[in-house]
Amino acid sequence: MKKNKIIFWIATGIIFLFEGMMPLGTLLFAPEYTTVGTKALGYPDYFAYALIICKILGATALIIPKLNPKVKEWAYAGLTFNLIFAFISHAVVDGHIGYMVMPIVIGAILAFSYTYNLKIKAND
Repeated sequence: MKKNKIIFWIATGIIFLFEGMMPLGTLLFAPEYTTVGTKALGYPDYFAYALIICKILGATALIIPKLNPKVKEWAYAGLTFNLIFAFISHAVVDGHIGYMVMPIVIGAILAFSYTYNLKIKAND
């Protein structure tokens, strides 16, 4: 039980840092780079801001312990779709393998978080 919680919190912490804090940090401390990633893929500027808001909300929902389970499910789903579409966008537009691997790695960590969240809930 304790091992499951440790794995869950490590994975969820990594997700929170990459999907929540990094976009927020970019927006607050380096706003000139906010749209660099989405502009290179051909998306409009407003799409980057919408992604940042959704990522922050989703990542925050994962770390709130007593949040409604349905909200957490939606957060996991939203972050998963984001990572899938990031992979597809990079595969189709620039084909850069480094940019395609990152969403897969973060997605695997997100899957660990989700799996261990289910294990913890099953034992409660």
